Amino acid sequence: MSSTALLYALLSGILPSFIWIFFWLREDRQYPEPRSLLVACFFGGMLAVGAAVFIEQYIAKIYTDPTIRYTLWAATEEILKFIAIALIGIRSQANDEPIDAMIYCIVVALGFAALENALFIMGPLSDGEIARSIVTGNMRFMGATLLHVVSSASIGFSIGYFFYHGRIVKIIAAVIGIIGAIAIHAIFNLSIIEASSNSTLQTFSWIWGAVVIMIILFEEIKVVRPKLW
Repeated sequence: MSSTALLYALLSGILPSFIWIFFWLREDRQYPEPRSLLVACFFGGMLAVGAAVFIEQYIAKIYTDPTIRYTLWAATEEILKFIAIALIGIRSQANDEPIDAMIYCIVVALGFAALENALFIMGPLSDGEIARSIVTGNMRFMGATLLHVVSSASIGFSIGYFFYHGRIVKIIAAVIGIIGAIAIHAIFNLSIIEASSNSTLQTFSWIWGAVVIMIILFEEIKVVRPKLW
């Protein structure tokens, strides 16, 4: 692959993620997170892709059943993203309000999606199929990228909603959020694999519906307050 094609693949993966980042950061305009922390979260998500590729290749060698394989792949990606979120965002001193967890989760997810999308686009580009690379990029912008955002944000909402509770409650909330994220991710993966060209758009539609729900959840998380008793 030429350096020009490689640069195009990276830009095609990263720039759409930046668009979504600017969109979602508008939800945290009142007390924005430090830019250095957001950059660290983004690159943490990208680093998680390398570990995910290694683990998923190992899973593919062991399991041939597509349902098991895609479910384990979904679990791998969600757990690795959460590890990045926990190490970089959750433990940060800047994590001082309920909405912060959702922001960290979304930025890590978009970092993960950026590199993953670039890798998917590299395939068609290396074969000289420019049109297919554009279609691939657009489809992932509408579907897979938002999938990562929605699934990871569900973890952030679970953590943020119980921000003012004790450590044990927060851990339970995080576990529930991770299970929910894995379920969302696995259902999407299996739906895409089994879908025809017509039903693929229907699969994308419920992800967009989930985005609407997520916007509502952002408003819910903004009004979470500590108990007075």
